[in-house]
Amino acid sequence: MAVITAPENEKATAKSAPVRGRKRRVRPIVLNLIALAIGMVIWNVGAALAMIGDLPGPGDVASRTGEMIGDGQLFENAWASLQRVFLGFLIGNAVAIPIGFLMGWYPVARGLLEPYIQFFRTIPPLAIIPLAIVLMGIGETPKVFVIFIAAFMATVVAAFQGVTNVDRTLVNAARVLGASDGVIFLKVVMPASVPFLLVGMRIGLGSAWATVVAAEIMGAESGVGQSMMQAQTYYDMPTIVVGVITIGVIGLVMDRLLLLAERRLTGWQETR
Repeated sequence: MAVITAPENEKATAKSAPVRGRKRRVRPIVLNLIALAIGMVIWNVGAALAMIGDLPGPGDVASRTGEMIGDGQLFENAWASLQRVFLGFLIGNAVAIPIGFLMGWYPVARGLLEPYIQFFRTIPPLAIIPLAIVLMGIGETPKVFVIFIAAFMATVVAAFQGVTNVDRTLVNAARVLGASDGVIFLKVVMPASVPFLLVGMRIGLGSAWATVVAAEIMGAESGVGQSMMQAQTYYDMPTIVVGVITIGVIGLVMDRLLLLAERRLTGWQETR
C-alpha cells in the first residue's frame, strides 16, 4: 500500500487549493446568470399573459433600447443623470467624511453636530426637493444639492460609527507604545473605519440615484427621470422600462466599483 509522504501531501494540497478558489469565484457568477435567465423568463411570461397590466416584453424593450441608442437619446439622458449623481455624491462624501471623523473622535464636535445630523437624517431627501427648487430655481443646483444631502447623510453616519466602533485595545496599545493622538488617528482609527465608510458610501449611492430620478421628474430638460416622465405622458411603456433598466445597470456598475474598492482596501478583514 502506497504511503503519501508529507511533501507529497503538501503538493496535493497546493494543487487543490487554486481549484477550490476558482470554484468559489465562478459559482457566484453562475448563480447570477441563472437568476438573470429566470428573471427574463418570468418577465416574458408575465408580459405575454398580461399579468402586470400593459408591461412590455423583453423584445419590445430591446427594440426601444436600440432606437434610443441609435438616435443618441439614451446616452444623452444617462450621461446627464450620471453627471448629477457623480457630482452630488462626490461633494457629499467629501464633506461627510471629515465631519463624521470629527464627531467620532472629538466629544465636543459630537455634541455640537449630532443633533443636527440626527434631525436631518430622518427627513427624506425627496421631501427637500420642493424647497430646494423654490430657493435655488430649476437649474442644476437644486438637483445636485438634494443628491448631496442623500449621499452626505449615509456617509457621515457611517464615518461616525466607524470611529466609535474602533477596538479600544488597539488605541490603548498604540498609546502605550508612545504614539500621539494624531498618529493613532491616522494609523489606527482611519484604517479601521474604512469598512464602515465604504458601506455608507454604497448606501448613499443608492439614495443618490433614487433622488436624482425624483429631482429630474419634478423639473429637468434632460436625464433618465425626465425621459421617463415624458414617456408617462404619452403612455410609452417601453421607454419607461428602458429608463428603469438604465438606472439599475448604471447603479449596479457603480456599486460593483465601490465593492471592488472595498475588497482592495479591506483585504486584511476576515469575511465569509
